[in-house]
Amino acid sequence: MSPTLRAAIDTAAGGRQRAVIYCRISQDRTGANLGVDRQREDCEALAERNDWEVVEVYVDNDVSAFSGKLRKDYRRMLADLELGTATIVIAWHTDRLHRSPTELEEYIDLSERRGVSTHTCQAGSIDLSSPSGRMTARILGAVARQESEHKGHRVAAARRQKAKAGLWSGGLRPFGWGVPTGETKKKTVKGTGEEVEVPVLDMNKLVPEEGAALEVGTDMLLSGGSIRGWVRWLADKGLLSTTGKPLGHQAARDLLLRPRNAGIAVYQGEEIGKGAWEPAVDEGRFRAVVAILNDPSRVTTPGAAPRWLGSLIYKCGRTGCTARATVTKVGGAAQPSYRCQLQHGGGRLAVTLDAYIEDLLVERLSRDDAADLLQPAPDGLNAAALQAESEQIRRRLTDLAALFGAGQIDMGQFVEGSDMARAQLEGVTRQLTRAATKDPLVGLVGAPDVRKAWEACELTRQRAVLRSLLDVTLHPPRVGRQADGSYFDYASIETNWKR
Repeated sequence: MSPTLRAAIDTAAGGRQRAVIYCRISQDRTGANLGVDRQREDCEALAERNDWEVVEVYVDNDVSAFSGKLRKDYRRMLADLELGTATIVIAWHTDRLHRSPTELEEYIDLSERRGVSTHTCQAGSIDLSSPSGRMTARILGAVARQESEHKGHRVAAARRQKAKAGLWSGGLRPFGWGVPTGETKKKTVKGTGEEVEVPVLDMNKLVPEEGAALEVGTDMLLSGGSIRGWVRWLADKGLLSTTGKPLGHQAARDLLLRPRNAGIAVYQGEEIGKGAWEPAVDEGRFRAVVAILNDPSRVTTPGAAPRWLGSLIYKCGRTGCTARATVTKVGGAAQPSYRCQLQHGGGRLAVTLDAYIEDLLVERLSRDDAADLLQPAPDGLNAAALQAESEQIRRRLTDLAALFGAGQIDMGQFVEGSDMARAQLEGVTRQLTRAATKDPLVGLVGAPDVRKAWEACELTRQRAVLRSLLDVTLHPPRVGRQADGSYFDYASIETNWKR
């Protein structure tokens, strides 16, 4: 049914023509709905001039028609038109309704079936029941789409240029940067439209305490520490995210993986050069942290935190496996003790054994020749080149999977290629980690009070020192009751220095 015929039927029935209004704005920076309010006023005035009865107003605020995101009120309007709610759609301009050819064709089909006419404040009425009217609508839609695409290219080019220049592109303040300049600017509060004065921040300068925190986190990872330990450190220092929330495990990990930490500019996930801001850490250490955190063999789920120095590190002399610290009965009482994972042999008091091993480590690190224990820094390793090679190998693995999925290579070729790539990746990762990994003994060797420095280390760091410095094997103990009723035989504890 044509809109003209439908209007004649409505008029003959003695009723006013029923209309709906559709308003949309792509970006509402203030959140005050000012853009859609102005559209609505103009559309209501058009309805009043034509004596149309407005039965519903549909609003999609801060939603682009070009992006492909769901426009909830637009879809609700189509459903209502299908049910015969109205025969007229009023919009401020045709580009408020459509910037997608697919959506336009759906709208044309509905208009023809339900006798719906379209009127706009800026482009006049559009008769979608006639070939010329549909052609006009398609031309206007094509022009609107071209404008959106052109705008998108301009915006993308401007953002890339800003990123290349190392300039801040806006958004949430990144943890680590944003020192107040002493100046203020006006900002409109989203949702209310209220203007407030906010401080102007220099995004190229490091916030001292946050920059220091990034360096601490980096050094923790490089010296054998953990994300968990850094999260505890941040909480102890009272440092929060830039949204004012405590930093959790995933957020802390993401912070340490940001190229920005090393002064590297990124656009759409691709490194494009040096930024203009102060780096928090040097590039070598950043690349090494990335290698450690992206190592496929690294445990990615936090799990239960280790509570004892040698759990799963001490070896069992009877079976060759490791010992785990658990609460078991030792000497008739339930106490933390080390037992073979295969449950062979009696337990060893965890407190006594760990204290003994700690004494050995502290004594060794306190000797005059302790500096000889430090590992020499690796020479001739290019962290940036190794990182680039690592990314190339990862892309090759992805490409192999795509080729196998498309049937272009068989299972044997896929497995052979994947195994080779993974072996190469493992070698590159080892070298990349070596390029800037900090010896866990650094900070302990040469400390004025090694015992005090040891006790200040988090348990993860202490365990890294144990792994790198000492092999501990627990042989079956001889019978001999200790004063507390437990069995402990120091002679059955075999220790061998690795350095």
